[in-house]
Amino acid sequence: MFLKSYILLLTGAVAFLLTSCATKPEPTISKTDEKYVNPFEPGSYDHFKAEKDYPKTYNVWKKNQLLPETNPSNAWVKIDLKQQRGMLMNGDEVVMDYPICSGIKSRPTPPGDYKVLEKIVDKSSNMYGKIYDVEGNMINGDADANKDAIPEGGKFVGAPMRYWMRLTWDGVGHHIGPIRRYPASHACIRGPSGTMPTVYSKMAVGSRVLVE
Repeated sequence: MFLKSYILLLTGAVAFLLTSCATKPEPTISKTDEKYVNPFEPGSYDHFKAEKDYPKTYNVWKKNQLLPETNPSNAWVKIDLKQQRGMLMNGDEVVMDYPICSGIKSRPTPPGDYKVLEKIVDKSSNMYGKIYDVEGNMINGDADANKDAIPEGGKFVGAPMRYWMRLTWDGVGHHIGPIRRYPASHACIRGPSGTMPTVYSKMAVGSRVLVE
């Protein structure tokens, strides 16, 4: 009787291990190896992250079946500064994974656990932008309104920051902006134009944004 029970238990354990391995195999070859083959099911989040060009890819992953159920009552955003990726979350589940662009070394994006303080669809920077002369010619394409002089008759035009979600009162927010696959902003977290309207619609003033 003991031997029979032991055999049944062992058989069950082996079956469980085989099933686990079949549903979520682990890569056995580095992504940098030319023989590397993504072992995960196409379309899955595991497959997306196991692609050779992740996290540098500009591609966006979506869990379409969960996206309609994601709303300000359960949504939050996680920003991974090292990988330069943003994740729209629903509880513990990733709903969207998209490329972001954070602050440069001299003006880094500060890590922290934030709440959205303000939401504005059509927002322009009052600090960074372009300076034009009296004839309308651009004379400074990366101007700091606090440091760079505006010629007489000229004007300062703030950089567009559409779908703005403010994280700090000193100017850090998450918004649409040019995406590089390395830090290139003035501390803000830029997101793709095709993604930020969706992220914006799922968040509310008070929603969590974790930057780490």
